Amino acid sequence: MGHGELRGVVALDGPSGTGKSSAARRLAAALGARYLDTGAMYRAVTLAVLRAGVDPADADRVAEVVHAARVEQGVDPEHSTTALDGEDVGVEIRGPEVTSAVSAVSAEPRVRALVVAQQQAIIADALDGVGGVVVEGRDIGTVVAPDAPLKVYLTADPQARAQRRAKQDSASGRVSTVDATLVDVQRRDALDSSRAVSPLRPAEDAVRLDTTELDLAGVLAALLRLVDERGLVAEPSGRVR
Repeated sequence: MGHGELRGVVALDGPSGTGKSSAARRLAAALGARYLDTGAMYRAVTLAVLRAGVDPADADRVAEVVHAARVEQGVDPEHSTTALDGEDVGVEIRGPEVTSAVSAVSAEPRVRALVVAQQQAIIADALDGVGGVVVEGRDIGTVVAPDAPLKVYLTADPQARAQRRAKQDSASGRVSTVDATLVDVQRRDALDSSRAVSPLRPAEDAVRLDTTELDLAGVLAALLRLVDERGLVAEPSGRVR
């Protein structure tokens, strides 16, 4: 059974391991919308910094490298791609080196200003094109798309999040344990929530969705209900229901 087509922006925020990325892709695909993984863009510029041999703590040099980097983020939910200076880096940006450095790089205000501007341009293009986009990250409802008609903040128990992340890493061929992943999850939570610019936090009007006891199908079902309740689904003819 079809779900109709999304009209507008759905902003999904939350820490890693809440099922955010998988649910966002599935939601976009189900509603004929575009999908924007903002975290991949920050990972790509972090990779640029590491490749340049720059210390992620050197704010000025980090800003210079990021300004010169060319990141292209694909918005097809069935085949999301990330390119850095013309090279597909979708696998490399998920590695431990980038994961360890991305919070430091993305905390730099000049980096965030540049990347947010790119993200907002991508969103505008998606709305002008197919009419709907699902955007996921850590500051979508508060900074990137504050006027989104639906903002959802996903949460989950840290242990459950660590188990999911470790499972994803293993499936991708990366060596990982739940205990080590839990430490990393808590480290990133602390860094992302305490940064001076665009900290990780729910927007005041965001719907909170705890995914601890939900599988992917359950999260998707909950999101589809919220989209429908907000009147963001249009029939193929363009009539909003």
